Amino acid sequence: MREPYFFARMPTRLFSFPFSPMTEQVVLGFDFGTRRIGVALGNSITRRARPLRVIAASPEAARWNAIAAVLEEWHPTRIVVGLPRHPDGAQHEMTRRAQRFGNQLHGRYGLPVAFVDERYSSAVLEGAGSNDAGAAAVILQQWLDEQTELESRIPALPPQAGKGGFESSRCADDEES
Repeated sequence: MREPYFFARMPTRLFSFPFSPMTEQVVLGFDFGTRRIGVALGNSITRRARPLRVIAASPEAARWNAIAAVLEEWHPTRIVVGLPRHPDGAQHEMTRRAQRFGNQLHGRYGLPVAFVDERYSSAVLEGAGSNDAGAAAVILQQWLDEQTELESRIPALPPQAGKGGFESSRCADDEES
């Protein structure tokens, strides 16, 4: 008969979310435009976004160099891109361009990219001297808030069995012998 083996249970949550509670993770948000691209910075500790800078959308080579410099400076673990839509949720030309931009970010830098519906983000900025970096911060903050809300809805796992969160278990083969 074989000895039983041990396995560790999942720590505290059933699902894996983008943030680990123990480490700071940097997230960059982008508000894509044909003339300018707003960039915002957020992190998993404060769960707050702030405007960072505006990058000229053309020439294309300069755009990608500027984006690479931002990524090199901040070392994000994830990217969030605003996805413009019509008020009824329908896509339009800028929706497809923003999706393509997000796909290019993922392809070039290998980072996970999340898309956020930015339909009402401009309403938040009205009267506040709206700018592209500010719009990126609103988009990123919306995503951070959504992650916090999702985490609060998932119940913690029941208390762990055994000492130290480990539980012994036998293989199915052991039960037959």
